[in-house]
Formats: sequence, C-alpha cells, structure tokens
Amino acid sequence: MSPKTMKAIQQHTFGGPDVLRYEDAPVPELRAGEVLVRVHAVGLNPPDWYLRDGYKMLPPEWQPKVDFPLVLGTDISGVIEAVADDVDGFSAGEEVYAMVRFPAGLAGGSRAYAEYVSVPASEVARKPAGIDHAQAAAAPMSLLTAWQFLVDLGHDAPNPLQPNQHVPVPLAGETVLVNGAAGGVGHFVVQVAKLKGARVIAVASGKHEALLRGLGADEVIDYTTSAPEDVVRDVDLVVDAVGGPTAGRFLRTLKRGGALFPIFPLGFADAEEAEKRGVTVSATQVRSNGKQLGELAHLLNSGAIRVVIDSAYPLAQASNAHERAARGHIQGKLVLQVR
Repeated sequence: MSPKTMKAIQQHTFGGPDVLRYEDAPVPELRAGEVLVRVHAVGLNPPDWYLRDGYKMLPPEWQPKVDFPLVLGTDISGVIEAVADDVDGFSAGEEVYAMVRFPAGLAGGSRAYAEYVSVPASEVARKPAGIDHAQAAAAPMSLLTAWQFLVDLGHDAPNPLQPNQHVPVPLAGETVLVNGAAGGVGHFVVQVAKLKGARVIAVASGKHEALLRGLGADEVIDYTTSAPEDVVRDVDLVVDAVGGPTAGRFLRTLKRGGALFPIFPLGFADAEEAEKRGVTVSATQVRSNGKQLGELAHLLNSGAIRVVIDSAYPLAQASNAHERAARGHIQGKLVLQVR
C-alpha cells in the first residue's frame, strides 16, 4: 500500500532558487488511465526555472496561471508503485521513465520534483535497461525535443508557435550546424543528426570539443574564438539550441533552400530576411509521448545515443541545482537523485 505523504520540492511564491522548499506533501491520487511512479531520479529542464520565476520572459497574456504550492518538473525515472484498473501493458514493479504532462502541465501540473508522481500511461515507457535512473531521467524532454524537431513530430496537435505545422527535413548526406551543442538539447541533436546520416558541425566553447567529437561531431567551432556565422557557409540545416533573438545570425550560414530550427523561437525577428534568402524557419513545442520514448529506449540501451550528465544533486538540494543552472555553460543535463 502506498504511503499517504511524501517529500517534495514545493514553492509558495515565484522567485529565485531560494523559493524552493523541501517539504511534506500528499502522495498524488491514482486516477483512471494513470500509473503511480516511485521516483528514483528527476531530470531538470529550462521550463523548470522559467516556471519557478513565473515565466517572466513571456508576454503577460501567455504567462500561465498557477496554484501554490507549486511543484516543478516533468522528467522522471523510477519504479511503478501502482496501476489504475483500466491500464493495460504496465504493472507494479516495472522500471519506467517519462516526460509528465507536457505541455499540458506547463503551469505546474506535472509535479515531478517529488518522491511519487502520477503519470498518464500513454506518457510512460519502460526504462532502458542499459542505463541507470539518473541517465534515464535526464533524457525525456531534451531527447524528445531533438527527435520531434529532426525525425518525427509524433502528434498532430496545432502548433502554438507558428501558423503551420513543423516538418522535419531529411538528414542523410546533409550538413547540419548545431549551436549550443554541448547543452541538454544540443548534445542529443548532435547524436540524432549523426545517427541519421548527417555531417555535423558543433558550436560550443572549446572545453567541450573532446566530448562533442566523442558524440559524433565532425567539426567543432569554438564560439569564444570564432563566430560561426562568419566562418561557415552553405549548410543545409541549422539547429539553434540556444535560440531567441540572436538566431537570425545563422541565416547567412545556410544555402538557399536550407532550414533554421530555433529550439527557443520567441524573439526571432528576421522572418523577412529568411524569406529573401529562401530559408525555412520552423519550430515546434515538444510534447509527451510514451510511444516515442519506448522507441528511443532501444537507442539509449544500445549506446547509440548517450546521456551526458553535468552534475547530480539530492532532491533536498534542488535549489543548489537551480543555482548551478543559473551559472550556465552546462555540459549535458542536471539531475536530482531521489533514491
């Protein structure tokens, strides 16, 4: 029988890392279509600190309304504690991983910084046996982002970021430049593009070169010594894992008919220039998808895709993990260890 209370990281107001509190909270109730997971590890992602701070970078009309106390987080790996009566295909005791209720839980409905999390069964997949819980928890959002941008959108939901639906482009034999290549999404984009037959140019600080070449990058540009937009030309696709208002600088690196995929597209202001250059600019919102995680588990299990962890912290030290995130220059992912 599951306990009634658990430890969780809660916040009672928006603010910096210091608002995160390690407190007692009720174990979530198991509803129809769900499994209850005893969490072993939690992966951190930018939406965590965006929400912690109240999504200040968004226009006021886009800022989600939340109820306090708020529990952050979406990415988990753990063991199924219980299964709703209407759920088939999963049973108590199985190791699983998931990205929980995203973007539906954008306002805090995912509640992953906790010892127990309820997850829709459609969002759960069996954990890859060849990696540990920390690595599995670090993968879902970042790896699904890379996969849904580059390979398979995995859904037909309307695109909130642009009028048309995002369409991945063929990668075999193409040249792909990845900006922010050593980060959470970037290090997966490098590997997925290489896996699909692309020549990969990785942009990161020089200290990450050995890692990126080990992940498959054919060329590494140290942005601290060379601006990639000044030295690269005629690439087929740029994936800007940093994104934002500066993404337009990569238009000059692309050949006519190429594509620019900013992972964070807000603030992009060069649509007219892109049209003049014959470049497609497209983005999408990553979405929970248990089926895709099941497919990706085979690649994680075999080592075809590797998870890089920058650092790990106990759940009680979530504020320290957020402080680390604020310092930037993360190599791979940050993780909270729950068990």
